[in-house]
Amino acid sequence: MKTTHPHVSEDHEGKPWFEWIVFALIVVSAVLAYAGHTMAATAVLAVTAIVTGLLRLVLRERSPWKVRSVGFDAFIGIMLGLGLLVTYFSIRLLL
Repeated sequence: MKTTHPHVSEDHEGKPWFEWIVFALIVVSAVLAYAGHTMAATAVLAVTAIVTGLLRLVLRERSPWKVRSVGFDAFIGIMLGLGLLVTYFSIRLLL
């Protein structure tokens, strides 16, 4: 009986250099928010999420950003970005 080694997901995940870029953009967003520039901070996060989702959708398996399946990654990234923008602007309309 042949035993197979379990699939290790890290072998097929994204590229570390791209993940560091995403991390840097999150830090930039946090610094902007701390400085009181909430619109810019929200925009940086939203654009980062949408771009990672679109990259995953367009590049599929060659994408530097991989978390789960192509559909999941694209949906979560794009919807997170759009959701952040909608939430931010809806709150601004209430004020």
